[in-house]
Amino acid sequence: MDWLHAGLGWPIALVLTGMSFLGSFVTAAFGLGGGQLMLAVFASLLPAPAIIPVHGLVQLGSNAGRAAMTFRHVAAGVVGPFAVGALIGAALGGLFVIQLEPAVLQVAVGVFVLWSVAMKPPGFLRRSAGLAGAISSFLTMFFGATGPFVATFVKSLQLDRMSHTATHATLMTIQHLLKTLVFGFLGFTFSVWGGLVALLILAGLAGTYVGRHVLLKIDETRFRQSLNLILVLLALRLIYAGGRSLLMG
Repeated sequence: MDWLHAGLGWPIALVLTGMSFLGSFVTAAFGLGGGQLMLAVFASLLPAPAIIPVHGLVQLGSNAGRAAMTFRHVAAGVVGPFAVGALIGAALGGLFVIQLEPAVLQVAVGVFVLWSVAMKPPGFLRRSAGLAGAISSFLTMFFGATGPFVATFVKSLQLDRMSHTATHATLMTIQHLLKTLVFGFLGFTFSVWGGLVALLILAGLAGTYVGRHVLLKIDETRFRQSLNLILVLLALRLIYAGGRSLLMG
């Protein structure tokens, strides 16, 4: 049964499974945050080369499940342009994934997200789903969780809470699918992690189901306040993590 925990041992596998449930619950209920939570746990418990690709595959399953549960609410008009941009961004990220400093990108994205919460979202996000897809998919190749960036774009669309969550999940599904394909092309062996990833995805689907019921009960004002609070906290974490890496490096 070692294949189910990828050689990490059951204690670690169970911790990861519980965190996958919690992360998907948070994202389904409040729009985002679970991916960043999972990435922080992965960074502590997984071998460094596996962190970004395995996180991407788990998030692919979690977001696909969330998108399927809420597909009727997706703002379909942005999906195609975002997908085209994401394809370009992921391909370019694959070319430069070893050459750029992730810490610098973390700080930059954190500052950008803080600015977008405090100020009116920048014009290019409101006008171009393709550009948002390209930039976020390029960035995700380096430090994994670009949910806040994509959420900033979706927030600029001024959708209701159900459409926001459904659209965000759909766009993140596209992004993580492309990222997984690129890492597979670059030679990462996903099969070693298949059993554990399946466990985490199942736990994530359960978390999504529970979180969706919370989303149905929360009012629009509270949802917006929660979304902005989570964006700020995640942005501060990105700035802290990136700044710490730069200072220690």
